[in-house]
Amino acid sequence: MPDLIAKPALGAVAVTHAGCTLAEAAALTITALAPFPGQAAAVGAELGLAFPAPNTVSEGGAARLVWAGRDLAFLIGGAAPERLAALNGLAAVTDQSDAWVTLTLTGPPTVEVLARLVPLDLRGTARGQVFRTGLGHMPLVLIAEGADSFTLMTFRSMARTAWHEIEEAMVKVAARSF
Repeated sequence: MPDLIAKPALGAVAVTHAGCTLAEAAALTITALAPFPGQAAAVGAELGLAFPAPNTVSEGGAARLVWAGRDLAFLIGGAAPERLAALNGLAAVTDQSDAWVTLTLTGPPTVEVLARLVPLDLRGTARGQVFRTGLGHMPLVLIAEGADSFTLMTFRSMARTAWHEIEEAMVKVAARSF
């Protein structure tokens, strides 16, 4: 059997335009959890995290449970496989680690950059807010990390396109500041 080597989706060097920085985040384990009817609280209790309400994140240590849609959350960066095995009968569990690329966008003009790409008003978003939306024509999970800081998750197959679209918007916002 061949040895497979994990590689980053892009391997790109971070770029900065007008104080806004786009970078590829380190690959973390992403597990999709879809609780069976009436089992969301039990799933959260088993993981030691509250199952997130719509548009929220539940955090504990290195693990995050990110709302990703109706009766769906992504467990990011946590829970050993034996803890996930305990979810048998409580939820459908799927490893999504190699299906998503995670990008970070930080800096003062971040909201202005995203305004060109995302059909949401992100002014005043608080840490822990999550939005399932689109980045142009690509699906996007957008996580507010704090003032002027966002995590963007899209399909790995669209990583280069997402990077290009975001960098283009950064360049255009930078051009307006001159």
